[in-house]
Amino acid sequence: MQLASLVRNETGVDNAPTVVMLHGVFGRARNLGILQRALSPYFNTVAFDLRCHGDSPHAPISYPEMAKDVLESMDALGIEDAYIVGHSMGGKTAMATALTAPERFKKLLVADIAPDIMIHGQHDLAQQLYHTPLPALNSHAEIRKFLHDLTEDPSVGELIAQHITPGNPARWNIGVTDIVASFPVIQSWPDVFKGKTWDGPALFIRGGNSPYIKPQHHDVIRSYFPQADIKTIPNTGHWLHVEDPTSFNSLMLEFLRG
Repeated sequence: MQLASLVRNETGVDNAPTVVMLHGVFGRARNLGILQRALSPYFNTVAFDLRCHGDSPHAPISYPEMAKDVLESMDALGIEDAYIVGHSMGGKTAMATALTAPERFKKLLVADIAPDIMIHGQHDLAQQLYHTPLPALNSHAEIRKFLHDLTEDPSVGELIAQHITPGNPARWNIGVTDIVASFPVIQSWPDVFKGKTWDGPALFIRGGNSPYIKPQHHDVIRSYFPQADIKTIPNTGHWLHVEDPTSFNSLMLEFLRG
């Protein structure tokens, strides 16, 4: 499957390295703009809409299939090798892609997720959204209010609002059915990668207040990525790159440029 993408080639340098960027569940490529801007002086960047998200096709979700999506989309853009960065579901996809085609990646950066079963807080939200019919919502302001009332969390409402098109009734432009049906898969880690390793430089960045990477996950991470370094950004949760972009971008640039 070829994925929709946002490409920034602004370095002015011939043969500048490329960074592939992957968002989390309910996200899309344009949510990674702040990271692309931080990288753009030094790297070409491409942020993909993963399947069922943004402008990409909808289909059942699995990490082996999403890894194939990323590789096919890199082929379509003529990207032979790259650095790869992913957050949450996108982080698992980045890991799966590096394990699937290790020769195509120079460095791996994963934000707040481990190659293990992870119970995503968005599961209950996905069920709620799926079973709540969209009413007439004739503006983005009405969409945001509807989601704020539903989720009681403005940041989550803003994230989800990008996937609803105003109308009477409003409609989803995200593959909600496939996402909800695939949530057990999204939370899991496939057995097909057991025993595989990727020996390149890897950095895992966790939020200090996030439950997603715990001490018991460190050995699991290094069983797949023996060279992994694990760092923490204090006073941040799962959305660490949004909550403290200065610290996240500093660690990202230090790692990718080092």
